[in-house]
Amino acid sequence: MLSFFRNFALRMRQRILFICLGNICRSPAAEGIFQHLVDERGLTDQFFIDSAAIGPWHIGDLPDPRMRRCGARHGYHFNSRARQFSSDDFDRFDLIIGMDQENLRAIRAKARSKEDEQKIRLMADYLRHHPSHPTIPDPYYGSDRDFELVIELLEDACEGLLKDIC
Repeated sequence: MLSFFRNFALRMRQRILFICLGNICRSPAAEGIFQHLVDERGLTDQFFIDSAAIGPWHIGDLPDPRMRRCGARHGYHFNSRARQFSSDDFDRFDLIIGMDQENLRAIRAKARSKEDEQKIRLMADYLRHHPSHPTIPDPYYGSDRDFELVIELLEDACEGLLKDIC
């Protein structure tokens, strides 16, 4: 019976899944930043937030140390463990948000219905102050500045997302 109530409470929350290629840079940062925003505004009970990868390369890993360090400098804690996205996630989430067009293609390939496809969004669509960025770029092969840019873009997009759904 307790399981029923827990599942019911989860269904009443807005469930958001952030997706990137390996779930060690952009998507765990989006998860952590968005969680920080909802916690800060006292909305924690209204959301269930997670992140996942397109590919299996980093399953079980913490986010990239460079992203964790960069996030810590901004007051964030990126501690989720990487997992791979699956078609079943369409049943568990209301919004599935990819970081770039490659992510969107991979997510759409797993959609089983029009209803699934309607849950898919691009993170950059929520940017308010960075119109020149059509996607959230992958910083993995970049410098510290690339990680900083991703944090800056995700802060903007997470604010835009929260404003859009609240």
